[in-house]
Amino acid sequence: MQDRPQTFETPPMADLDKAEWLTRLADVAEEHGHFQPLGQQHLAAFVDAGSTLLVSFETLQGIRALSDDGQPLGWECVRRMGWSSLTLISEGDTWFRDRQVYGYFDRLIDDGFFDEFDTIVFYGAGPCGYAAAAFSVSAPGARVIAIQPQATLDPRVTEWDDRFTEMRRTSFTDRYGYAPDMIDAAEQVFVLYDPEVTLDAMHAALFTRPNVMKLRMRFMGTAIQSDLIDMNHLVELIARAGNGTLDTVSFARLWRDRHDHPPYLRSLLAAIDRQDRPWLATMICRAVLARRGRAPHFGRRLKQLERQAKSGNFEIPPSRP
Repeated sequence: MQDRPQTFETPPMADLDKAEWLTRLADVAEEHGHFQPLGQQHLAAFVDAGSTLLVSFETLQGIRALSDDGQPLGWECVRRMGWSSLTLISEGDTWFRDRQVYGYFDRLIDDGFFDEFDTIVFYGAGPCGYAAAAFSVSAPGARVIAIQPQATLDPRVTEWDDRFTEMRRTSFTDRYGYAPDMIDAAEQVFVLYDPEVTLDAMHAALFTRPNVMKLRMRFMGTAIQSDLIDMNHLVELIARAGNGTLDTVSFARLWRDRHDHPPYLRSLLAAIDRQDRPWLATMICRAVLARRGRAPHFGRRLKQLERQAKSGNFEIPPSRP
């Protein structure tokens, strides 16, 4: 069965206050599927549309900050691809470590909810990437996209990660706990990260499994999800995972667009400058200016490099005719 784009018209929610936003979310979900509060910090919103299901984990703050219309990522997949959408939303970063969330997935399993779909994709980034991997065990054969996921925050395993010390009293050893163990039944898992971000790379190493494909995004930094949204590639990436065409080759084609993405280019130049390689920095600045025309940051850096070369600090590469 092939899913098709749906007529799923929902008014923008970006300008609503929190209470109005939650009311609108609940109204839409109850009209098209179901809405379920899960304690004080979590909720679930399901939209029933097609035979492919996206299970996305998002924070309320992230949805309102990253989406132009203030709506969950899954709703865009409903409109563009005709997929169904199950969105798990948290108030802040909780890693979805909550017994009411566990119970919700238990009920979905008992009710045979996941059996109704031909293809299931779990998605999340950062703490939500952890959750996408951890809860994918509830739907064996699913595909998982986890951007910069943590494997666990159990200090006995990842005491080297000092970014989330406030979570160290939260249990990551009970149900749906250690994310790398929870993906064993997945058909394919895609882990996206920047290997230059040491702690992200260390977590990614813990996900090494036969069914895991690591997609390295060097020099992209710590906000890969935002960058993929800015590059208009996040939904396409998810779509490719769903239709079975996401692999190293198709990803490499998407990843080429980094050459037109200013944050990546600035990060690349900064890395080259830290390595004290002025010859290569000059080549990068020239390439960016030739490709983009107006790029003030690179124009200023090129002038600095040219002045250094005139002072005899290094031999500048010859300009191309």
